[in-house]
Amino acid sequence: MTVKKVLVCDDSITELTHIKSIVEGAGYLTVTASSGIEALSRAKSEQPDLIFLDIIMPEMDGFEACRKLRQDPATKHIPVIFVTSKHQKADRVWAQMQGAKDFISKPYSPNQIIEKLDAA
Repeated sequence: MTVKKVLVCDDSITELTHIKSIVEGAGYLTVTASSGIEALSRAKSEQPDLIFLDIIMPEMDGFEACRKLRQDPATKHIPVIFVTSKHQKADRVWAQMQGAKDFISKPYSPNQIIEKLDAA
């Protein structure tokens, strides 16, 4: 699969802007969301090729958003990569159980983001 459009979701405007600039700098179209609820809506309407999703967010955390993305026939095919400050082994296992394709711990390097884009 060739990644062309990426949805970036983080409730921190700083993180959202940083990841967006890395993704766009690598030549990808970027769509953003600042909550799990908004991520579900944007994923459905924009049909991105990949989603970078934070875990710790108000209203709906990334784990719940990932579960809902997997359950929806319109979005279940979109790979989700968590980008989060949660970095315990249990977090990684739980992320996989929710349907995530991969996991990046904060702080991350731009190369880690780009490597995930290239591998998708």
